Amino acid sequence: MILTQLLTGISVTELGQFLKNPPEGFTVKKFGSEYRVQSDDQSLVFIDDLHSGNRNVVFLNSLGRKFKMHNLWEYTSMRKSLLSKRIYVLVSLCVPQASKKGATEPRVLREYVFSINGGDPMTKWQMERGLDWTISSVAGESYRVEINLSEILNSLAAEGLVDEDLMKYNPTWKDASFTLKYYSDALFDFPHWFGFSKKSFKLRPINT
Repeated sequence: MILTQLLTGISVTELGQFLKNPPEGFTVKKFGSEYRVQSDDQSLVFIDDLHSGNRNVVFLNSLGRKFKMHNLWEYTSMRKSLLSKRIYVLVSLCVPQASKKGATEPRVLREYVFSINGGDPMTKWQMERGLDWTISSVAGESYRVEINLSEILNSLAAEGLVDEDLMKYNPTWKDASFTLKYYSDALFDFPHWFGFSKKSFKLRPINT
């Protein structure tokens, strides 16, 4: 099932459907129980390799959910891509479940490939503002910035764009973000060591 937000440039596709009918810019090849997903240079993929059901899925051109940058050139290149390409992240709809040890762990109901157009004017404005805020709040040290997609995903559920049979469980979204890590060459990077340079900003529905 493809769930398309009534807001510009956003879509959520169930993982199985994505593999069966990949969107423009993607090709999928199956080798036994493994699916290999190839994307073009107009797509920015932040998805780790995964095992889902009885299948292994590998996104060959993925940068991984946590992307590392080591110099200004890498940061500038990543920033340009974020603000111009279509971004893909794997997210999971989950409910809490008690484990044998008594701890509460999320149980995955369904996995989706979330896509947002980084070049859309409002999305681009939000990311530019978030990235600029991050840079202005650090002073040459390493930092980590998390781009959080939870508010957009919650809006999908609120508008009834997620299957009703799933919503009766009052599920929550897991892995609704991706992270950029910038490593400075500063020798005494105390703010980073003590966790003071961890930043996060949320992308919000365009109509709010």
